[in-house]
Amino acid sequence: NHESIHTRQMLEMFIILFYLLYVIEWLIRVVEYKNRYEAYKNISYEREAYSNMYNREYLRKRKPYSFIHYYRKEKI
Repeated sequence: NHESIHTRQMLEMFIILFYLLYVIEWLIRVVEYKNRYEAYKNISYEREAYSNMYNREYLRKRKPYSFIHYYRKEKI
């Protein structure tokens, strides 16, 4: 389910834009957290996927661009 959430995110962002913004956000998080693993865990796309990976109904109910809601939440 985690990867299915990423697939939906990619489709919403025309794949190339997803990867570009993913890397940019990761770089911002590396500076913010000073740790590559913490940076990875706090990327909005990953936060959405990890938060909902056990919810089998999530993709059916998910609104487009839902990852935006995970951009500025508390650190995981």
